[in-house]
Amino acid sequence: MSHSKIIALASDHAGYQLKSYLKSYVEEQGYETLDLGTNGSESVDYPDFGQAMGVAIADKQADFGILVCGSGIGISISANRNPAVRAALCHDGLSARLSRQHNDANVLALGERLIGIETAKDCVDAFLSTEFEGGRHQRRIDKMS
Repeated sequence: MSHSKIIALASDHAGYQLKSYLKSYVEEQGYETLDLGTNGSESVDYPDFGQAMGVAIADKQADFGILVCGSGIGISISANRNPAVRAALCHDGLSARLSRQHNDANVLALGERLIGIETAKDCVDAFLSTEFEGGRHQRRIDKMS
């Protein structure tokens, strides 16, 4: 099954392993990927990678993004500094689904030290397969833009 959507991925050192796994996972599902780094476990600063995600989303280099750091918190805060980004830190498939349905999130943030691979896959599956509901939610999204 081929998808025309491009998924950008970025992480710091604490999220590198999960990011690498998820990159392969979404490619196996037919998505094109844009890897924004980091490319190893050597210590780096998460704001650099959150900012890179913001630029990729704002410049429409990717349709959606996946961010990973140790907790998912720092890198999501960093990405959300860019007005084009609505990054949602999710811990299960339900939160990922709701982030798309109600918040029109365009970036999924995950914490490698907090969730396992199967839960991360559930989050990615729910995030990428769920459409924004619009309606009453659109008014709320507009207030953030």
